[in-house]
Amino acid sequence: MADSVAAAVGEEIEPEKENKEREKRDAKESAEVTETLGFYDKKKVQKDDKRNLSDLSLVRFIGAELTRGYFLEHNEAKYTERRERVYTCLRIPKELEKLMMFGFFLCLDAFLYVFTLLPLRVLLALIRLLTLPCCGLRGTVVLQPAQVCDVLKGFIMVLCYVMMSYVDYSMMYHLIRGQSVIKLYIIYNMLEVADRLFSSFGQDILDALYWTATEPKERKRAHIGVIPHFLMAVLYVFLHAILIMVQATTLNVAFNSHNKSLLTIMMSNNFVEIKGSVFKKFEKNNLFQMSNSDIKERFTNYVLLLIVCLRNMEQFSWNPDHLWVLFPDVVMVIASEVTVDVVKHAFITKFNDITADMILCPQVYREYRASLAFDLVSSRQKNAYTDYSDSVSRRMGFIPLPLALLLIRVVTSSVKIQGSLSLMCVLLFYLGMISLKVLNSIVLLGTSCGLVKEANMEEKLFQSPPSASSSRTNSRAHRPKHTPPTAEPIIEDGGMSSASVTSQPTYHMPEIPSPALPTSQSDDRFLTTPDDEDDDKDVSAATGDEGEELKHRNPTPKKDLLEIDRFTICGNRID
Repeated sequence: MADSVAAAVGEEIEPEKENKEREKRDAKESAEVTETLGFYDKKKVQKDDKRNLSDLSLVRFIGAELTRGYFLEHNEAKYTERRERVYTCLRIPKELEKLMMFGFFLCLDAFLYVFTLLPLRVLLALIRLLTLPCCGLRGTVVLQPAQVCDVLKGFIMVLCYVMMSYVDYSMMYHLIRGQSVIKLYIIYNMLEVADRLFSSFGQDILDALYWTATEPKERKRAHIGVIPHFLMAVLYVFLHAILIMVQATTLNVAFNSHNKSLLTIMMSNNFVEIKGSVFKKFEKNNLFQMSNSDIKERFTNYVLLLIVCLRNMEQFSWNPDHLWVLFPDVVMVIASEVTVDVVKHAFITKFNDITADMILCPQVYREYRASLAFDLVSSRQKNAYTDYSDSVSRRMGFIPLPLALLLIRVVTSSVKIQGSLSLMCVLLFYLGMISLKVLNSIVLLGTSCGLVKEANMEEKLFQSPPSASSSRTNSRAHRPKHTPPTAEPIIEDGGMSSASVTSQPTYHMPEIPSPALPTSQSDDRFLTTPDDEDDDKDVSAATGDEGEELKHRNPTPKKDLLEIDRFTICGNRID
C-alpha cells in the first residue's frame, strides 16, 4: 500500500519537473536570440551564430528602409475614426451655414418688426387709450400688458431719436479719422467688448421696465416706480446707439483709408478669435451659446456695412459707380467673417469631440435650430409670456432697438425727402418692408413648426411658464449635493425613447421608420427632449449594471437649451 502511494506521488512530481525544465529551456533559448533590424529570421539567427559582421552594411540598412512595409489594418479602429473626423469637418460648414441662415432671418424678423409692426401697434394702443375713456367703459383694463410694452418701446424710440439728432456724425468721423491706426484698432476691440456688455445688461433693463409697468399693483402710487426704470431704459438705448455709431464710423474710416491697412488689421482680428476659441473646452451647451453669439455678430456686421455704404454713397452724391468701388471691400469683410466661423466651429467639434459618433456630429446644429424654432413657435401661442423680439434678445443677446435707432438716424440724415413724389416713394418702401416682414414671418413660422415637430417638442408648447417660486426650487435642486444622484434611465416606447429634460433626444437607426431627432452617444446629456413627466416613468426602468453605474456617478447638472440666455452667450462663458 505504501509503495503504491509513493509511486503515485512520484508520477505526479515527474510532470512538474519536466514542465519546469521545459520552461527554463525556452527562457534560455529566447535569451540567446539577439535583436535584429527586422529583416532577419530568428530561427536562422539561432542556427547561424557565426554570421559575418559584413552583413550589417549601410547598403543593406538602406535597402531595408526602402523596402520595409506595414499594415494599416492592424489599427483599423484608429484610422477609421480619423477618417470620420475629416468627414465631420467637411460636413460642419453646411450644417453651420443652415443654422446661421435660420438665425439671420430670425434676427431680421425681429429687426423689421421695429420698423413695420411696432409703429402700427403703438398707434392702435394710443387710439384705444384715447377712445376708451370717452366711451364711458369704467372698470375695464385700459391697455393690455403687451400694448403697454409697445407704447413704452415707442416712447423710448422717439425720445432717443430726438437725442440722437444732436449728435454730429461728420464731426465724429473726422475726430476718429485723425487718430493713428493702432489706436483705432484698440478702440474697435474695446467697442466690441463694450457692445457685448451693453447687450448683456440692456435686456435686463428693458425687462425690468416692462415688468414694473405691467405687474399687478394694489396702489396707484406704485405706478411712480415706472419713471426711473423708463429713464434708465432711455439712457441705455441712447448710449448703446452711440456705441454702435462709433463702431460704424471706425469701420467707415477703415473703408476710406488709402492703403486699407486699418481694414486689414480689423479683419485679422477675426482670425485671432480662432486662437481664443478652438483651444478651450466646449460642451454642447457652450457651443450653442457661441453659435448664437456668432449669429448676432454676423447680423450686426451686415447692418454696419449697410450704414457704411449709405454714408459713402451720400458723400459721392449717390453715384452708382462708387458702389462697385466699395463692393470688393464688403465682400472681403463678409468672406473673412464666414471663413472664421467655419474654421472655428470645425476645429471646436474636432478638439472637444462633441459627440462620440462622429457621423452624427452635424446633427447637433439641427438641435440648435430646433431650440431657436421653439422660441418662435412658443411666442405665437395664446399663453405666450414674452414678445418674439424679446425672446430673440434673450437668446442671442441681439437687441434691435439701438441698432434700429442708429439706422433711422443715418437714413434720415442721408436721404432728403422733398415733395409729394418722395412721400409716395417712402410710403411704397414702407409697404414693401411690411410685405417682407409678413413673408419672412410666414416662412419662418412654417419652418419652425416643422423643426419643432421633428424634435418632438410639441408637448412643451402647452406647458405653463415656471413661476418664481418653482424656478428658485429648481435652481436649488440643480445644485450639486453630497448624496449620489438617482439614476435617469431611458425607456423605450414604440421605438421612441424618452429621456429627462437634461438629456438629448435619441437618434433612431435607419430600420426604425419613425423620424426622430438624432443624438450622439456621448455622456453629455442634451436639451430638447419632450417632458419632465417622463422622468417619473423612467426611474423605475433602471436595472442591472447600468443602474449601478449611474448610481455611482455624480454628473454636473446641465441646463436645458431652452433655459440658456444671453447671460452666458454674450461672454461665451464656459462652466
